[in-house]
Amino acid sequence: MKKIVLALTFGFLFSCGNKKDVLLPKSDRSVVTEVVDHSPIYIFFKMEGTDTIADVNRKNSIISTNWLVNIDKRLPLALAIPEVIKLQEKKRKEKAHKNEKAENYYSYADSIGKNLAFIPFTYVYYKMERPTTNATVYFRKNNAILINGIAIEKKELAEKLAILFKEDHETLILGFDKHLDFGSYIQYKVILEKYINSSTAAEEFIY
Repeated sequence: MKKIVLALTFGFLFSCGNKKDVLLPKSDRSVVTEVVDHSPIYIFFKMEGTDTIADVNRKNSIISTNWLVNIDKRLPLALAIPEVIKLQEKKRKEKAHKNEKAENYYSYADSIGKNLAFIPFTYVYYKMERPTTNATVYFRKNNAILINGIAIEKKELAEKLAILFKEDHETLILGFDKHLDFGSYIQYKVILEKYINSSTAAEEFIY
């Protein structure tokens, strides 16, 4: 398992012996600050001509460990999440070396605490499609948010979510614009984490 080093000044995460850099997402709160017995996985931002590529390095993804998935914040969800789905499926299907306690985390930089932070996504099931009904909360690119089809400002999100989850959290459907960058996605996930039980299965729709 490789050591990972965070240079918060520049916002880069890099691995020893690896010249590639991942520009980490940033948020203002740490969900989890320490993960032991982990394997790092990197999804790099890569340009090939005019095309953006999600370049995955999963060489050190040991099934029985916690996975730290480090994704470049510039990647759109349309490119990043399909690679995450592949990783999840690999771990979920493994039988011989499966560890029921091993979880998956996204890494990000806590810009206030100045530390590396993590947010679990072990029980998130991603769907690269529209839900059968309109999403209760839909996160569009450029900080546009719709709740039951009505646009709100980002600063109103926490207050609106508190009401929604208190009223009927069982029927909430979360949707994310496939063009939303991964950095913005993590910022929203940190806010949502206050209301969602990360140890129960949940679907997220990317479209």
